Amino acid sequence: MKRYYSVPSVENAPEGMFDSGHLWLLEKVDGALFRFQLRESGLLRFGDRTRVYDDPDAVPPPYEHAVDHVQRRLGREALRNAVDDVESVVFFGVSTHRRTIEYDWDRLPSFLGFDVYSTETEAFRPPGATQGIFERLGLEPVNAFERELHTRDFDPESYSVPDSAWYDGPAAGVVVRNKRGGRAMLRHPAVPATGGEPTPIPDGVSESELAERYATDSRLRGVASRLESRGEAVTFETLYDLATTEIVREKHRRLLHGASSVDMSAFRSAVAARVRSFLDETQR
Repeated sequence: MKRYYSVPSVENAPEGMFDSGHLWLLEKVDGALFRFQLRESGLLRFGDRTRVYDDPDAVPPPYEHAVDHVQRRLGREALRNAVDDVESVVFFGVSTHRRTIEYDWDRLPSFLGFDVYSTETEAFRPPGATQGIFERLGLEPVNAFERELHTRDFDPESYSVPDSAWYDGPAAGVVVRNKRGGRAMLRHPAVPATGGEPTPIPDGVSESELAERYATDSRLRGVASRLESRGEAVTFETLYDLATTEIVREKHRRLLHGASSVDMSAFRSAVAARVRSFLDETQR
């Protein structure tokens, strides 16, 4: 599957990128690069920046919410009707799990698309076409701050990064694109590129206590509401799966990457107990 290169800073932008033509200014969303490809069999192949996962169950936990989102939302038939070979197209976007910014997670889609690559033409689609492709396939593209902005109206040295569309605060940055394939990034100076070391879980805090802290009744009610809005029954399995996925999306840095050791099997069991108790109370 096609890999994605790093986008240079505006200081190292491709030569002549800001000399002529029109630009698209897209929000840099704080998350992790995520890519996927529809296989001829109808199954999806996923990948992060460096690895490819033929089995969706092998995708690391922080990306599980993005896998679920794409699997549910992707218009497979629309894609098959649009191209002769579905495996010739690779889709790129961001898995919006917690890194530095505390987004409004209930509003922020699990996946936002920003690029589409065709192996037949060996080229990425232009930014306007890319947005339309994701929308036709049932997926949301990264939001644009500016569309078709003439280069004479853009000065990378004086441009101020706008506020994010997904929380009350500044965007992580802006990705500047042109129709010739040029890309450059302008980061917001107040938003760190990485989140640093996560706050360690205090000694003696059990997995049950963490489950009580994160799988609250308020969260479970919200998850149940989202299931109902999707037309899905609120069962133990659906509520547990979505609640766990959402918790890991938001809290994976503390649960999986911090200095403290969390037994994820024990934590998931504790969340399951919280879900059973919640359903017992609400279904009486």
